Amino acid sequence: MSEGRIYNFSAGPSMMPLPVLEKAAAEMTNYGGSGMSVMEMSHRSKYYDDIINGAQDVLRRVYNIPDNYRILFMQGGATMQFSAVPLNLMVTGKADYAITGNFARNAYKEAKKFGDIHIAATSEADNFTWVPTPDQLDIRPDADYFYICANNTIFGTEWHYDPNAGDVPVVADMSSNILSKPVDISKYGMIYAGAQKNMGPAGMAVVIIREDLMGHYRENMPVLLDYQLMADKNSMYNTPPTYSIYMMKLVTEWVEQMGGLEAMAKNADLRSSMLYDYLDSTDFYKGAAQKASRSRMNVTFRTGNDELDKKFIQESIDAGMTNLKGHRLVGGMRASIYNAMPIEGVEYLIDFMKKFENNNK
Repeated sequence: MSEGRIYNFSAGPSMMPLPVLEKAAAEMTNYGGSGMSVMEMSHRSKYYDDIINGAQDVLRRVYNIPDNYRILFMQGGATMQFSAVPLNLMVTGKADYAITGNFARNAYKEAKKFGDIHIAATSEADNFTWVPTPDQLDIRPDADYFYICANNTIFGTEWHYDPNAGDVPVVADMSSNILSKPVDISKYGMIYAGAQKNMGPAGMAVVIIREDLMGHYRENMPVLLDYQLMADKNSMYNTPPTYSIYMMKLVTEWVEQMGGLEAMAKNADLRSSMLYDYLDSTDFYKGAAQKASRSRMNVTFRTGNDELDKKFIQESIDAGMTNLKGHRLVGGMRASIYNAMPIEGVEYLIDFMKKFENNNK
């Protein structure tokens, strides 16, 4: 890491690629010879038009997004999509949800305000330590969509397959594993992601949606939640989160320059396997998620002793790391190892864990 930087294992807002931060810093006061920061320029200007269209173009290239899908940049983060999805997609009033974590549960609760919501699978009784297998999914064939949260940040679990719901469109919240692996977009009716975990700073959600799923306008639809309107206005019905879109563009360009999603997946597999291999080699630490459902992005573990966990967290801060404290719903520790986390950061963490184990047996 460069001088003054620390290893930041935050689940979000999370660390960003250093080259992206350095490029943004270089362009902070004068973007592209405009004499302005991106923060200052009109979203209706030619300069910003190039930024927002460029952000869509690079994302479309990286994911090989089919032509019949639109890319939207919306405010309110992923949580706003908990409302937007049922308002736009629930045409007949029925939808199915897999509840595999806190955010999937919150999305389910919000959707219940708008229609008949069926639980297709849930791991809540086991404190969300696993993700259902295909044969555990109970999806109604007449549902308007089937909803999943692809990676469960708090509990450290991840879907390692694309659900097949037949003719029912699959909607996936990919907030915490977006840009981490190749995805066949055509297997989903819609994916979305809050930007602040693996895509950039907080302030928006990226929506990738099949065109035929838009246009189901409701009289009581909040104007900024209307996917068709946002598509028609190129995400600029009102002033968009201009700087967040610019930063997302830089992050996605960095992904492309580093070898694309295949390279990101290779590094994600390496980082997570290093950490899980160590956890599996010792009885001192205990992983929270079941092995078959382990997340490549968020590794949750504990010592089994609350006081020892607190000591671990404090000493990790003293050692130049931050944000290893687990979420209150799980406790223990959580290492979020998104695309921007260098392999050296995981090596540093494992070395610290070994030393802590030896000093506290």
